[in-house]
Amino acid sequence: MRNLLLDGLVVLNRPEQFQLLEDAIDVFTPSPSVTRLLVRGSLAAGTADRLSNIDIVVGVVDDDYVAFVSVLDALMMAELHAIMPGWRDTDVGDLGGLGYVFLVACQERLRQLDIYAVPESILDQNVVSARPVFTRAGIDVSLSSREAMAFVTRTAAEARTCGELLIEIMVQGFLIRKRIIRRQRFAAYHETHVFNSAVKNLVKAALAPDSRDRGWHNLHTEIGSTPMGKRCLADLDALVSGPAVPTIESLDRGIGAAIALAERAAPEAVEKLRKSIDAYLEYMELLRPL
Repeated sequence: MRNLLLDGLVVLNRPEQFQLLEDAIDVFTPSPSVTRLLVRGSLAAGTADRLSNIDIVVGVVDDDYVAFVSVLDALMMAELHAIMPGWRDTDVGDLGGLGYVFLVACQERLRQLDIYAVPESILDQNVVSARPVFTRAGIDVSLSSREAMAFVTRTAAEARTCGELLIEIMVQGFLIRKRIIRRQRFAAYHETHVFNSAVKNLVKAALAPDSRDRGWHNLHTEIGSTPMGKRCLADLDALVSGPAVPTIESLDRGIGAAIALAERAAPEAVEKLRKSIDAYLEYMELLRPL
């Protein structure tokens, strides 16, 4: 049953994106694999603004964890109108599971919905400062699943594909745009570096997939030996030469340049995400300062 604290969240604050929270609760709670839902961040604290993300921790029966994470993208896209698969979040604190950032179309806007899935057996050990909004009665969590823990470790260590890196680029572009609107210059500076690094990683994944160097030092030797590589490095140089703290206009140019670079280096990845990219660019045009 839903925890009455959900009603308390309504009393504290009713931002526009609260409807998305209610929709997410309605999608997740019918599954017997879901044991608990907890809300974190500004929405739980009652300090959310119109740009705030929704941050949900999902407790999952250990034996069902692998299957749950494996269908999460499809579920989010089919039921909650995510415009693309989720970005596996590398910035979120370690709660013992896997975190994903989804960009969701809701109320004619693009919203950020963060889903962190945690095996139920370790949920209480790791999650703090969260408000429970759903708890399933009668769940036996006395035994943990080694398979779930191994899956988390294995997934967290996997190298990103070109498609996953393109999704990261778009998510980071969305985050930077929110920072610019909020005038959060330091955060925008940090996320611009992450954005540029994701573009670099995509180029390396496409043109030097066997490289073990994930840094910036050997790009010319690993990528610049072919005409394609030289062109990509020139485009990457132009991208990183933009302002460290972007404006809306320079961010738009950077996103366009990053997608064009991805189309050159990894055309198959771009083609698979073509509809998502088109929807993303359309919604980003609507995300502007009031």
